[in-house]
Amino acid sequence: MFLPSEYCVMNYNFRQRSVLPGFGLTFGLSVVYLSLIILLPLSGLFATAIGMSPSVFWNTVSHPRVIASFKLTFGTSLLAASLNAVFGFIVAWVLVRYKFWGRKFADAMVDLPFALPTAVSGIALAEIYSEHGWIGRLLPFQVNGTQLGVLIALTFIGLPFVVRAMQPAIQDLEGELEEVAASLGASRLQTFMYVIFPTVFPALVTGFAMAFARALGEYGSVIFISRLIPMETEIVSHVIATKLLEDDGVKAAAAIAVTMLAASFAMMFLINLVQLWKR
Repeated sequence: MFLPSEYCVMNYNFRQRSVLPGFGLTFGLSVVYLSLIILLPLSGLFATAIGMSPSVFWNTVSHPRVIASFKLTFGTSLLAASLNAVFGFIVAWVLVRYKFWGRKFADAMVDLPFALPTAVSGIALAEIYSEHGWIGRLLPFQVNGTQLGVLIALTFIGLPFVVRAMQPAIQDLEGELEEVAASLGASRLQTFMYVIFPTVFPALVTGFAMAFARALGEYGSVIFISRLIPMETEIVSHVIATKLLEDDGVKAAAAIAVTMLAASFAMMFLINLVQLWKR
């Protein structure tokens, strides 16, 4: 017969047991894996960039062609993520709250940008929006070879991140809260602003951040529809790729990549601060 104290100790030890190995082993494996996949490549990138003199580094990252690519990449990525935040929320709401024929098919279509190789997505978008494409021939303006084409490509690849981040939050949102707000005289706008939006805002910020980060590093879906015109529709990824093809261009590519990484990290840090403050 066990004493109460012995039972408590056994119960405590049982709760502490884990299916995976102990903390030391799992933590060590995590550190090794992250080091091989993330830390070592980034360390090599920074080491290559640090080997440049400050004047050469500045001249490389402040070149007009590089500055133009930075403006285009960050500007269109931010705009594409903002569009996806609005319409991704609507798509997620429809898929969660409404029952209609073909809902599962529509839900599966959201993951299409995940499944398609980015080059295939770029070819498809370039063909559809070309002068003789299904959509392009109906438009009074040109899409291929313009910044609008870059925006369309980045919006296409970023939509699933917002939808998949929003769906669990909307599913956890209790419909009774909306009914209570309506019974107290709240309008639809007031119910959305004071009941729904504050609850799903952290998930919306998460989806926005993931879509924004994905757009910053996109390459394959952009090169075909943008035609990569220097100073107009050339993104940072292509500038880095062209530098790697030049003689002794590895350091220049590393300098641009480090600048891109630092700016991206700063923006993602601000987004995480906003999300933390809202929570």
